[in-house]
Amino acid sequence: MTETDALKLFSFQLFSKLEGAVTAGMVHLGDQLGLYVAMNKAGRPVTTHEIAATTGLSERWVREWAQNQAAAKLITSSFDENDGERRFGLTPEAAAVLATPSHPYYGMGMFHRLPQTMNALEHVRESFHTGVGHDYDSHGPQGAVGIERSFEPWNNANLLPVVLPALTGVVERLRAGVTVVDIGCGAGSAVLLMAAEFPASKFLGYDISQFALARAAEKLDESGLRNASFHDPRTSPIAADHSVDLVTTFDCIHDMTQPQRMMETIRAAIKPDGVWLLVDIKALDSFEENARKNPMAALMYGISVLSCMSSALSEPDGEGLGTLGLSESKARSMATAAGFTRFRRLDIDHAVNAFYEIRP
Repeated sequence: MTETDALKLFSFQLFSKLEGAVTAGMVHLGDQLGLYVAMNKAGRPVTTHEIAATTGLSERWVREWAQNQAAAKLITSSFDENDGERRFGLTPEAAAVLATPSHPYYGMGMFHRLPQTMNALEHVRESFHTGVGHDYDSHGPQGAVGIERSFEPWNNANLLPVVLPALTGVVERLRAGVTVVDIGCGAGSAVLLMAAEFPASKFLGYDISQFALARAAEKLDESGLRNASFHDPRTSPIAADHSVDLVTTFDCIHDMTQPQRMMETIRAAIKPDGVWLLVDIKALDSFEENARKNPMAALMYGISVLSCMSSALSEPDGEGLGTLGLSESKARSMATAAGFTRFRRLDIDHAVNAFYEIRP
């Protein structure tokens, strides 16, 4: 390969990343403007005039958006020589991921909060100088909604029928009536899902995001449930008297400034025969392993700078695990240091997360 060819190849590689970023912005617009939903409701490939008429948008703008999406191979494109019209459509897979919020593979959550995530570029530069990051509330209320939309579809489809039954004896205890604490509860989706299914049990959700807690309170009011509540642990501390039967943490330990201290808090809260369900990003022990085996490693390290590690370093003494910072061996050693003695990885298939049953 000549030097010129190598330069061209590297330039292409670089600008392919920019294409991905710009197309991600177009995905955000497609979600927010209802373009994917309109295409899905049509049930067939449609012209941009039809999409525009359905959504009340300008056809010329819709056309340029659709051409981006078709060029990126996210939607289909076909030209009908009989009427001279180009039509755009969704494959069944695209319909599930782009336009069906109830589907477990629905993927619009991270794109919902894309503007807030990318806006972090405006203040994260200072973090490179100070070493101090920014918490999740720096992403505003839409950041909390984006997290909610990211996790709800899979949890709604799998938490009750797949995840909880994988924990030895837990479902039976939940039916009988126990105390459950969900730490890092976000907008409260998992808490409310479990509270509705197990009315004899009591569920307490804890989070430090004021935007997430406000959203959780709204959803609680809408649900009418009386066996669930939401709290800020800074004003309403987590129990430290070994009174909790089940603790759950969904994708939050790696975001915390003091994850080791949180594990010690969980150990102090949990009963001698209690269970901690730890769900966190599926990470490996080294950069080399993550880069070689995880096709999304670049995305995850980048999101870490803009969100996860930033949160984990949002206090001057933060540990800063980051998105890929809690491998199985790391989680095991930290749990052991916190006083837990039994650690089991659950056989649950998930593209991003690993699931662990941890006991005193």
